[in-house]
Amino acid sequence: MEQQVENRQVIFKGFIERAPRETDMELKVGRISGGLKAPAGSGAFLVKNLYLSCDPYMRGRMRDSRTSYIPPFVPGQPIEGFGVSKVIDSDDPDFKPGDIVAGFTGWEEYSLIRKTNQLRKIEQHDVPLSYHLGLLGMPGFTAYVGFHEICSPKKGDTVLVSAASGAVGHLVGQLAKLHGCYVVGSAGSSQKVDLLKNKLGFDEAFVYKEEPDLDVALKRYFPQGIDIYFDNVGGDMLDAALLNMRVSGRIAVCGMVSQHSQTNPQGIHNLFNMITKRIRMQGFLQSDYLHLFPLFFDQVTEYYKQGKITYMEDTVRGLEHASAAFVGLFSGRNVGKQVIHVASP
Repeated sequence: MEQQVENRQVIFKGFIERAPRETDMELKVGRISGGLKAPAGSGAFLVKNLYLSCDPYMRGRMRDSRTSYIPPFVPGQPIEGFGVSKVIDSDDPDFKPGDIVAGFTGWEEYSLIRKTNQLRKIEQHDVPLSYHLGLLGMPGFTAYVGFHEICSPKKGDTVLVSAASGAVGHLVGQLAKLHGCYVVGSAGSSQKVDLLKNKLGFDEAFVYKEEPDLDVALKRYFPQGIDIYFDNVGGDMLDAALLNMRVSGRIAVCGMVSQHSQTNPQGIHNLFNMITKRIRMQGFLQSDYLHLFPLFFDQVTEYYKQGKITYMEDTVRGLEHASAAFVGLFSGRNVGKQVIHVASP
């Protein structure tokens, strides 16, 4: 009788054009035929997933759109995302049982990996494995290239970071401080503001929900204007920042979380400031800068070991909580990087 192994999976149910809900995903028990083995001749390897990453970009994969930089999820199939996994069987000579890898995997207990783009072995084990999904993973690298490559920072620059307590934002602010900048963060609660100022070293921070006029708020924190705006939210904050940018200011457009649930995305009214102030506003993907990953990895690892960067991680345990953790990203429930702990090595 053929051996079968149970494999709990978070299944994507169907495309949506509204804010994601837990009911858009379903926990099911699948089966792996033939035991925990990579099929002979497949060139693939089987992994046990240890940690999974919740990231806002995944919302875009819930739309039936083929025009984005990454294809949509497949209804009826497991959610996909970044993860840290342990190889348990392999038909690929480059990956051996026992190897720990970081890269794209399924939201399930076990995944068969066939594509190795953006997949890397974790050789150093003196940093917690889950940190390879945040500090030393895609969000950390996004913060690094977005700040250093897109923002072209100079010592003494004034920097605004929105969603500043999130996975990317809290690292951008600390990189800016290490570069000798004045840094202000916006966040969704007083508790997050307290973390930004007293744990992460931001010069100032404010609760954007409590500001009746964001233009007035930014003038209060940046009386001489903003040199760099690292934008994670879009919408009203981007409009207010455009009014307060200095001449030759730079805006890195990293995300627009305020617009993810909008069927009719909000327009931006203050774009004329880009002309009068000669502002450079640029969107970017971290995957365009992968040639810089080794430099980033070594530098940020050293910052962390020296205590120059504080990393915040928000962890839930169990696949059964994965849907709630993902949906919580869009209401600001998480502090720092949202991670799902699936299993121990």
